[in-house]
Amino acid sequence: MGTWVAGRLAAVVAAAATVAVLATGCNAVSTALNDASTASPGNVQPSGFAANGSDVGADGSALAALGTLKIAPLATSPKYDRDAFGTAWKDVDHNGCDTRNDVLHRDLHSVTVRTTDNCIVLTGELNDPYTNRIIRFNRGKDSAAVQIDHVVPLGDAWRTGAYALPESEREAIANDPENLLAVDGPTNVKKSDSDASEWLPPVTGYRCKYVARQIGIKARYHLWVTQAEADAMRTVLSSCASQPELGG
Repeated sequence: MGTWVAGRLAAVVAAAATVAVLATGCNAVSTALNDASTASPGNVQPSGFAANGSDVGADGSALAALGTLKIAPLATSPKYDRDAFGTAWKDVDHNGCDTRNDVLHRDLHSVTVRTTDNCIVLTGELNDPYTNRIIRFNRGKDSAAVQIDHVVPLGDAWRTGAYALPESEREAIANDPENLLAVDGPTNVKKSDSDASEWLPPVTGYRCKYVARQIGIKARYHLWVTQAEADAMRTVLSSCASQPELGG
């Protein structure tokens, strides 16, 4: 008889435990449903975006830096003034060479210089990053074949905040080595003062570095981007999320 009672008690305890588990599960489901019903759809972020709408990228990445840039329309007043960026190709590093020749020395190979002034580049060859072409530079008749591009064009810089900067900072933008590239002349003319939503290098393999450099320069000088520009940059960086700021 004692054995039978013990068996019945065990069965009762087991049934009670099962009911308790089921009740707890129902309460948990009910709580989760209530939480979901009261959650704001705006709090749910798609993958790849931070809660504030900025891009999520690795520390030091162009994508992360893009998320820190202010988004605003282009400023239309005051009117762009190239002279506000200081003397063109000024020797800002005081090495005795103007900025243009510094960039030619850096970006060209097989360089020859003037015998009386080794700052002046006479000839050289450029492996153009925008077109993948090898371009011969000859000072004088063929000088325009190779031009120095402002990666963030000065006109665009002006309309995205540089107009309000001190003249010394505008001069720095115009002569910053990381904002300057020797490139194919005709391609540079086509680019003009376009931003990334309007123009990208013809060589698609260079676009990540190009956009990353633009982002780095804009971050350095506290310039903003337009919504269309930010969208274009994000599209490029979607295939290279770890691309370092300034192009690496």
